[in-house]
Amino acid sequence: MNSGSGNVPLGPLMIDLRGPEIDADERSWLQSPAVGGVILFTRNFRDLKQLSELVAGIRAARNPPLLVAVDHEGGRVQRFRRPFTELPPMRALGHLHDRNPPEASAAARAFGWLMASELRALDIDLSFAPVVDLDLGMAEVIGDRALHPSPAVVGALSAEFSAGANAAGMAMTAKHFPTHGGARADSHTALAADDRELDQLTDDLDPYRHLIANGLESVMVGHVIFPSVDPLPASLSAFWMREQLRDRLGFDGAVLSDDMSMAGADIGSDCRQRILRSLEAGCDMVLLCNAPREIPGAIEALADYCNPASEPRLARLRGGAQQTWNELRASDQWRVARKQLNMLVTG
Repeated sequence: MNSGSGNVPLGPLMIDLRGPEIDADERSWLQSPAVGGVILFTRNFRDLKQLSELVAGIRAARNPPLLVAVDHEGGRVQRFRRPFTELPPMRALGHLHDRNPPEASAAARAFGWLMASELRALDIDLSFAPVVDLDLGMAEVIGDRALHPSPAVVGALSAEFSAGANAAGMAMTAKHFPTHGGARADSHTALAADDRELDQLTDDLDPYRHLIANGLESVMVGHVIFPSVDPLPASLSAFWMREQLRDRLGFDGAVLSDDMSMAGADIGSDCRQRILRSLEAGCDMVLLCNAPREIPGAIEALADYCNPASEPRLARLRGGAQQTWNELRASDQWRVARKQLNMLVTG
């Protein structure tokens, strides 16, 4: 039985939780119409039973249920470890492509399916992946999270990865639009800038064109500033979200911001102002992480917010059919996918 009020549309705010259980104040936040989802971190995971109960508790807070997401790219950005499969960094797929493109395509599809199927077995809707920033050797925060320097290779491998995840019942979120690959600073801790002109970003945008043509469901917009194009971080910019992503690239899925508590989003305004500005600029859902003191104010600021166009886009991010953990582990497809990923790591 759902314990929250009935039929509240998904709100525009995705928040996090302090630990492996839901605290009383957090439960009240989840029941707020301003909230539409929860992003999980390593601190929220103890074991499979606990995680299953936590997700069920999040689901029970509202009707229809909130979205549940996690950053589970592989490599150093994988929030849940054993007994989940230890996923390699995305760059391993690019290296395999340089040796054997057909094997890399098959491995990318298996990677996406395995990642998504294990999360769906715990009823988690989304992993914020793949990273489609080009591997330009400039952004240390991206590093081996990037697939390859070539936009064609990134587009092809990320499309295979996405097809695998879709087959497991998970929508995909390409990030960090328009790119974090050309900014040396880490937008988590500093203002990050990329000085290139718009016509110099064509290659960086090509993977998005390819994925959008193949039905991409969502995009995460980063906090990088492109001063030659727009003075605002992309996550606050109508130029990037409306003119470029929606109008020029023809994207009709959900647009999510990166975490609004990050330093890269701080342009002298407070967190509530940044959230409202991002939504007004074209974002459908804004992330607010690792800043529990900011959550009540954000919820208050969004009390009267409504964007009917966002509701169907966000609803399409819900996870599809899933297997239980034991059913998944007993399947031939899981064993084959594990073998393909083991070859990716050792090869």
